[in-house]
Amino acid sequence: MDEFESLTEDLQGEIDREERAHYSPTVIEHARSPRNLGRIDGAQASAVVRGWCGDTMELYLRLDKEGRIEVATFMTDGCGSTLACGSMLTVMIRGKTIGEALGLSARELIAALDGLPEDSAHCAELAVMTLRAALSHRE
Repeated sequence: MDEFESLTEDLQGEIDREERAHYSPTVIEHARSPRNLGRIDGAQASAVVRGWCGDTMELYLRLDKEGRIEVATFMTDGCGSTLACGSMLTVMIRGKTIGEALGLSARELIAALDGLPEDSAHCAELAVMTLRAALSHRE
């Protein structure tokens, strides 16, 4: 292993240790491998919301014939916590009715992620605000 590879490996190890010190394994998993990332054609409900922190979240939903959320995808320009929140949100709302999805709280999203640091709680709030905006502007 050359010096550059060794330095890279050491830096990645430090990043991993820092993440594990602040975030749950669930947050890390969803931030590194987000589910349902992307935009969809034919979305019946969508919204783009910019949070007070400057992160933007987009949410795209397609409903089945019974009015349940069949497809949910998201995009964000935000941090790892925002990625994790968007990812978990889309997992949580699939198969839910509009009313059930509207009842989802930021607190429930944070619990599903096995917690978030206090200074990242706004990421869950952004995800839930985007969901509510999308459901109030459906076609």
